[in-house]
Amino acid sequence: MKYSLCIGAYSGKDEIYHLEKVKEHGFHGLEYYAWWELQDLKKTAREQERIGVGINATCTKFISLVDETLRDSYLEGVRQTIEACKALNIRSVISQTGNVLEGIPRDKQRQAMVETLKRCAPLFEEAGIVLEVEPLNGLVDHQGHFLQRSDESIDVIDQVDSPNVKIVFDVYHQQITEGNVIRNATGYIDRINHYHIADNPGRYQPGTGELNYVNILRAIKNTGFSGFIGLECGFTIDTDLAIQQFKNEVITQVNA
Repeated sequence: MKYSLCIGAYSGKDEIYHLEKVKEHGFHGLEYYAWWELQDLKKTAREQERIGVGINATCTKFISLVDETLRDSYLEGVRQTIEACKALNIRSVISQTGNVLEGIPRDKQRQAMVETLKRCAPLFEEAGIVLEVEPLNGLVDHQGHFLQRSDESIDVIDQVDSPNVKIVFDVYHQQITEGNVIRNATGYIDRINHYHIADNPGRYQPGTGELNYVNILRAIKNTGFSGFIGLECGFTIDTDLAIQQFKNEVITQVNA
């Protein structure tokens, strides 16, 4: 499995600093979400080449997937994002779904999402990039977010039926929403493109809460998964120290 850091792990530092830290820690990529905030894509691409690691995931410009009146805007954002990904050799694009629309049946909103994703699929297939839909918890962090449960998310993905439209499984969010983490994280493995991890409660580094990440990551590894595990978490101690502890106390055991 490959491990990535997320932008913001080092507060106030730019993507180049983060990429240097990815390299220093022996990780494999950086998740940089708002690609449109990068000052110079060509410069970032050159720095990636120099450092030897790059951005592995970003986000599409966010427009609600459940609102069919915003479909054209969403697709335009997708086209722009794909061009940025080509410049930076990014292979994964994350999309949230937007909040539930009041007064519109849930089934209609879900079908609007499926239709939009079906229109996105050929664009991502042609580019060789995976679009990842992300369910989020509505109890603590994202009240009203449409997709929260993994089973409903998988149903949407199955209706789209494209090898380039999958989900990112965020263990922190799914622990809050539904628990049953190992069964869902491994049972849906063929529709999961990568994972986010953080402990609960608090959304801090693994080892600060209730989740046994040695068992979780070992179970994921045992499926044959070889993609990215992203540390999308805050840190209760110095970031470098926290990452070193994670490598020593979790990754070492997972690989044992």
